[in-house]
Amino acid sequence: MSNSGEQAFAYGFLLQISEEAALAAALNDYLTSRSYLAGFTPSQADQKAFKLLHRPPDAQHVHALRWYRHIAALQQDLNPDSSIKGKRVQPPWSPPAGTDVPQLRLYNSLTRSKEPFVPQKGNKVTWYCCGPTVYDASHMGHARSYISFDILRRILRDYFKYDVLYCMNITDIDDKIIKRARQNYLLDQYKEKQPQAAQILQDVLSARGPFQANLASTTDPDKKQMLERLDAAVAAALQPLQAAMESEAADGVVQPLAQVLLENSKDLLADWLDKQFGSQVTENSIFSILPKYWEGEYHKDMEALNVLPPDVLTRVSEYVPEIVDFVEKIVSNGYGYESNGSVYFDTSKFDASPQHSYAKLVPEAVGDQKALQEGEGDLSISADRLSEKKSQNDFALWKASKPGEPSWDSPWGKGRPGWHIECSAMAGSILGESMDIHGGGFDLRFPHHDNELAQSEAFFENDFWVRYFLHTGHLTIAGCKMSKSLKNFITIKDALAKNTARQLRLAFLMHSWKDTLDYSSNTMESAVQYEKFMNEFFLNVKDILRAPTDITGQFEKWEAAELELNNGFYDRKSAVHKALCDNMDTRSAMEEMRVLVSQSNSYIASRKSAKLRPNRMLVESIAVYLTNMLKIFGAIEGSEPIGFPVGGQSQNIDLESTVLPYLTVLSDFREGVRKIAREKKVTELLQLCDVVRDDTLPELGVRLEDHEGLPTVVKLVDKETLLREKEEKKEMEEEKKRKKEEAARKKQEQEMAKLAKMRIPPCEMFRTETDKYSKFDETGFPTHDAEGKEISKGQAKKLRKLYETQEKLHNEYLQTNQNGN
Repeated sequence: MSNSGEQAFAYGFLLQISEEAALAAALNDYLTSRSYLAGFTPSQADQKAFKLLHRPPDAQHVHALRWYRHIAALQQDLNPDSSIKGKRVQPPWSPPAGTDVPQLRLYNSLTRSKEPFVPQKGNKVTWYCCGPTVYDASHMGHARSYISFDILRRILRDYFKYDVLYCMNITDIDDKIIKRARQNYLLDQYKEKQPQAAQILQDVLSARGPFQANLASTTDPDKKQMLERLDAAVAAALQPLQAAMESEAADGVVQPLAQVLLENSKDLLADWLDKQFGSQVTENSIFSILPKYWEGEYHKDMEALNVLPPDVLTRVSEYVPEIVDFVEKIVSNGYGYESNGSVYFDTSKFDASPQHSYAKLVPEAVGDQKALQEGEGDLSISADRLSEKKSQNDFALWKASKPGEPSWDSPWGKGRPGWHIECSAMAGSILGESMDIHGGGFDLRFPHHDNELAQSEAFFENDFWVRYFLHTGHLTIAGCKMSKSLKNFITIKDALAKNTARQLRLAFLMHSWKDTLDYSSNTMESAVQYEKFMNEFFLNVKDILRAPTDITGQFEKWEAAELELNNGFYDRKSAVHKALCDNMDTRSAMEEMRVLVSQSNSYIASRKSAKLRPNRMLVESIAVYLTNMLKIFGAIEGSEPIGFPVGGQSQNIDLESTVLPYLTVLSDFREGVRKIAREKKVTELLQLCDVVRDDTLPELGVRLEDHEGLPTVVKLVDKETLLREKEEKKEMEEEKKRKKEEAARKKQEQEMAKLAKMRIPPCEMFRTETDKYSKFDETGFPTHDAEGKEISKGQAKKLRKLYETQEKLHNEYLQTNQNGN
């Protein structure tokens, strides 16, 4: 045989043989030492040799018969009367109909709706996020944005596999920073002079006057509440000091009270000092020390929260030349104007341009002077500053520096950047004329982000500087917005003292990133319980996988229970994917993961109750999937394939692999001791085994779980978790004991009360109620009420029932005494 039809063998010798049996034998001998399957179509030699045979060779001629059948199968129409089928061909193939695949959609603040996410350049995603203004400790309101965006960034990068370039800024030049730096400097100087109590009292009273005037004129309810709290703290410290000074108390009494007043009054005193001496603070280093310190604290907080660092970090102080160039270009494009050394953005001219639109995000907020002035900053809303602008809606691109403010050279004189221009210039320098995503807190939409959009599109002369604007929801505490300026906040360090970074992240994951989140004990307790629920599942799966098996034993037959669980596994994975495609809805995704664990727990429990092993490959696949999802969300670090790390990130794998063999030996030995102790009824040994389980091993981060008829389960758990569980168990037992004792006491009181009532003869029961009855018959039954009126028949009937009941009780009492009880 041959693909090209050349002669495969010399068939001429066959022509000399006339008997078919001899012909088949000769052909078989010839083919014994030759390949007769040389191609996929019969050659001419194959066909001529085939025609010499009128039937298949006998079975004893193996090679000839195999050759004959092969040629017969490939022949087409050699013999019209032959029953041999022609060459088979593949039937037509129909592709499956398939199902719709979810596409990632993001809630875009530019449209206030969910839009399909389409990056501008293939798989690359450029993302700019507004960073912190570093003048104080970062609080949970900041964490709301930074943890949420960290989760979204990780999902885009690690789940949807986008190539994300993440850029964030640090605002280290700002009105708030300048004012706080000056106030801190002036207050420190004041303290260094060690003023006497009388001086402190006089200065606080002087500072309190304008402070209370400001309080009286404040209309914002949240700010007013904050100012009232400050004033109450000052008042509480004033009274003891004034009383001590009036009574001419000793200096050892007065001076500590003065220091308490100074501490309670530091905010209003710092503001009072700043108004008097702020313009004299001219050393630029004073304005850089504060933000540098708080930036360092911010990075430490982010690391503690497991928030990924940005790919690019920009500081305003390092981009002043770029900001100046940016402002110059806006002016040259006709959208900015200089006024008294400052430069302002002309919102009216920009909005009048056919290709531009001002306030894309919150158009209804245009003209909101309160929001606009907050955006300009406390040091930039004086009457002279406001009068420099063509319109009250215009905003500063460059601010002429006043005495007591840092300054840089510019074409318009000494000055400093406006707040909004900082992000535009820095983001434009890194990401160019258009970015895929811009992120920030919900309260930055107007005026900050709307002004960013306007000045950037004025610079680039386009209308697509940002494609998708993402805004995280507020974080509230007891229903009030968390805010540094309102002094209503919990620092990240304080939050981490109460809960772990993972628990905080789980709390955020269990809520929508764009909606308001209330930081409360209930919110955190839900996160703690979710973590515990997941951790128990991971520990159970690890225990299942530790059961000894050979390499083939890990592959077990699937029955109906495994098929059902696997179908649930697929459905939950699909639901998680659908949720993440729907605006990265981690709340729904986390709930689907919880359902998957519940289904798995039910399967494991049913197998164990039937004394059967769960299918290790299936439960391992589920545990690995859940671990990977939590890694994607940033809730698990490290390379451990299943579960939360134990004993710290670096030692997790070594700890489990090193310690568990020894713990297993200990557990088996303990189980053997318990078995013998139960058989021999040695309670002391059983108690010692319980002490090892309940007291000794938890101190080492080890939990033993005894199950009747099953091997003891060994779990490595954080020591703190075990000790907390132990304490909670102890409290529950004490509470149970207390309730039991309380129930016994009440029962005894009821019995004593009943006994006391039984002792009273029926003839005496009404005689003590002189406020109700005045006359009685010879049996002690009342005949007249307290006013002397005869008891009515209806009332007498009711009283007779009470009398007879008491008579019955008393007779029972007498009978009991007679029987000696």
